[in-house]
Amino acid sequence: MRILIVGGGMGGTILANNLARRLKNELKTNKARLTLLSASEKHMYQPGLLYVALGRMSPDELYRDQASLLEPEIEFHVDPVEEFLLAKNQVKTKSGKTYDYDLIAIATGSRPVTEEIPGLAENSINVYTEEAALKFFKTISQFQGGRVVIAVGVPHKCPMVPPEVTFCLYDYFKDRGMLDKVQFHYTYPIGRLHSLEPVSKWMQGEFNQRGITTETLFNMKEVDGAKKVVRSEEGSETKYDLLVAVPAHKGMAVVEKNNLGKGGWIPVDRYRLTIDGYKNAFALGDTTNIPISKAGSTAHFEAEVLAENIASLVKIGSPVRDYDGKVFCFIEAGKDRATYAMFNYNNPPDPKPPTKSVHWFKMAYNQLYWASARGLL
Repeated sequence: MRILIVGGGMGGTILANNLARRLKNELKTNKARLTLLSASEKHMYQPGLLYVALGRMSPDELYRDQASLLEPEIEFHVDPVEEFLLAKNQVKTKSGKTYDYDLIAIATGSRPVTEEIPGLAENSINVYTEEAALKFFKTISQFQGGRVVIAVGVPHKCPMVPPEVTFCLYDYFKDRGMLDKVQFHYTYPIGRLHSLEPVSKWMQGEFNQRGITTETLFNMKEVDGAKKVVRSEEGSETKYDLLVAVPAHKGMAVVEKNNLGKGGWIPVDRYRLTIDGYKNAFALGDTTNIPISKAGSTAHFEAEVLAENIASLVKIGSPVRDYDGKVFCFIEAGKDRATYAMFNYNNPPDPKPPTKSVHWFKMAYNQLYWASARGLL
């Protein structure tokens, strides 16, 4: 049984490691073969970009060699896929190789698309790449005061980034003694402050305490850098001195190029994670079109379910578990307080008042992540 995993992010890495342990005997006796294809030899801890942007973490802390995170039974190649030939059970890679498979799992992730809003890339800062995070810190460290606008596009990776970046910036300027010189204004595309209603209600209370103004039903249309104005599709505009973007995301370009899903999102069964029209092909993490949070924990929980099901397909010929939509997200509520949101398909989140203890648990997880990527947590 040839198992192919495409994508070396959190979802693909946890899936590969979990499968390697579940299928140890089958891999040892050559009854199964497990291959992971990645676009990079490095693995990045993406949530750490927020701390790089705030000057609280250095970029080199974000990376590990991908090979060092993998079980020895996994065949690992840095060779990004360029063609998905699902009807033929094949993929073709950048190197020109063809990989045949019996089962495939696609975990290629997502990407910010700041370029789709005219003027946004040139006139805003964000926390979604190493380069962007470094620019973010340089910009805020030189900022002398004025109107800070946090403008959010949807869908986006890491559902708690909008409140986190807002609260962390508030505390950053508070520590610099600048709150009397800085005004915060937050915009969101739908009729509340967050896509998850309980999180929105929690945010509203926190915003009120800090005097943060808001505008909902604000879908970014363009940014006029000369006038320092963001205009919305709804016809309104807001002035800024510092524009912080949470840009909309799409799935990876290779997914769109291969017509696997509109916007780069692959349609899957939300319980079994099978790609529509295929019994032997799966997708997980940001790659899917499931309307739940595109978060690391989503990929983690999906990978655990999928590993159990793929191992069961190899051993007994049928899957045994459903994914229930489980997501767990920390929410940094400033420099030293945090809360969390835990939910699934049937139970909405219920954020509690932020505490220092949850913040320190999040800080500990920044280090525990590497054990998590190995599927040990």
